[in-house]
Amino acid sequence: MMFRNKGGIIMYGNIYHPIQGAQGIVANNTSCFRIDIIKINLVAIYGGNQVGKKFGYARVSTAEQNEARQIKEFKKQGVNEALIFTDKASGKDFNRPEYTRLKAILSAGDELYIHSIDRLGRNKQQTKAEFEELKNIGVIIRVLNLPTTLIEVPAGSEAMFDMINNLMLEVLTTMAEQERKNIRSMQRQGIDAMVVDSETGKKVSQKTGNATGRPARKFPIGWEDAYKSWKEEKLTATATMEVLGLKRNTFYRLVKDYEMVQSK
Repeated sequence: MMFRNKGGIIMYGNIYHPIQGAQGIVANNTSCFRIDIIKINLVAIYGGNQVGKKFGYARVSTAEQNEARQIKEFKKQGVNEALIFTDKASGKDFNRPEYTRLKAILSAGDELYIHSIDRLGRNKQQTKAEFEELKNIGVIIRVLNLPTTLIEVPAGSEAMFDMINNLMLEVLTTMAEQERKNIRSMQRQGIDAMVVDSETGKKVSQKTGNATGRPARKFPIGWEDAYKSWKEEKLTATATMEVLGLKRNTFYRLVKDYEMVQSK
């Protein structure tokens, strides 16, 4: 795959990054595509001085959610859009290829902007571990909803601000984890409170009126009579399958579903 610069635009895949003065072509067939392009972007943005670079990391939980608001806030902080990494993945799955690539590029003195501390992990333990790992690298973490991390710390006050930020980190990660637990609890309560359809045995959403879970299996024409004959041993299982035009696995899945509904 070939990546090239055209008219100040770095292009890779279907992603376009406007870069003033970016030059060069990157040809590669490894997982380093994105990293190689970022190296070109860094030169274009920072020239020969690559100390104290500004990066942004945005994450949204579903493909339907939009990360534009987070990106807009990063740009207000002076982060070039070409150096903003975005993942669309839930905290549960936590598949974050862009974050992995970002960590491979970050170095001591760089600034990383995130919207909220829970963007770093799916639970309190993982969030704190990521925070500490980045700090150990020497990365300055800027959390937009944590104002003390956005302040330029006066010389000699580093220890005090570090203590304040660690305290706030503990509070915010605890609150975020409790909120996730509350959401799961409310979801569970909502499911438990749903009415059960007497015919399908499925819970019905009060909001939509639709049954939850997988769609109910459709039984073939003549199912009840054929099933009754099979259960009364008037027909063998093989003969019943032939009458209904079903394969063995499908037949027994339908039997299981039918008997489950009948037992309600």
